[in-house]
Amino acid sequence: MVYELSDVTCRYQDVTALREISLSIEDGSRVALVGANGSGKSTLLRLLDGLLFPDAGLVRYRGTPLTEAAFAPDDFAYSFRRQVGLVFQDADAQLFNPTVFDEVAFGPLQLGWERTELHARVGETMEKLRVAHLRDRVPQRLSTGEKKRVALASVLVLDPDVLLLDEPAAGLDPRSESELIDLLVGWAGGVKTVVTATHDLGALEDIADRCCVLNEGHLVADAPPAAILADLPLLQRANLVHAHRHTHPGRQHSHPHLHGHTQDAEQRP
Repeated sequence: MVYELSDVTCRYQDVTALREISLSIEDGSRVALVGANGSGKSTLLRLLDGLLFPDAGLVRYRGTPLTEAAFAPDDFAYSFRRQVGLVFQDADAQLFNPTVFDEVAFGPLQLGWERTELHARVGETMEKLRVAHLRDRVPQRLSTGEKKRVALASVLVLDPDVLLLDEPAAGLDPRSESELIDLLVGWAGGVKTVVTATHDLGALEDIADRCCVLNEGHLVADAPPAAILADLPLLQRANLVHAHRHTHPGRQHSHPHLHGHTQDAEQRP
């Protein structure tokens, strides 16, 4: 088992972001954390990445509790960061090096890779993500899609066992979104563990074989994508679809619509 969460509660001052969440994530699974903005998706991802720690309950990674004390020894911290990678929704929050090459090489440098291995892996990863031609460009001056690819390359270069993605398609045009989904689905032959936070229902069946639906910090459903998409009352309660009323000559009626998928970044889970 990669992750086990037991009665996890997480707060930001007087705001409770997650409420008594219990779930487990197996090796090689593709899990979508589904919910509207403010549902707790980003907080849950940060708990899985060891960037936050719960106020109550326990998060275990391969049996080891993720606590501040666990990250104090360098051996565990380096091992965990090598195995688990997080790609933020806002690439600008992740990119800080002067060139694309430096950005992709940053992680390997911190882990002390040999120069020959570093250059080979960085070059291979940039080619795969189609950003090799940008190697000397300033990341902050790239397009949204290019920034997304560079941020993803900076994580995938380490070949992590677990990939955590926060709204990976946010801000992308349909073609770029489709290309990114194809890349993630085929990454490492589809055998790695991928956890994706999203409110985009359109790609759900492509990116996940299991969906955990969050609403106001509660885990309200855990089922395959087809079952979640077929449960209209659940989607409405979780604010993932809403009904529009339409007026026609002599009658009114309402029917559900999927939310748009170009909303602003989730500021608070």
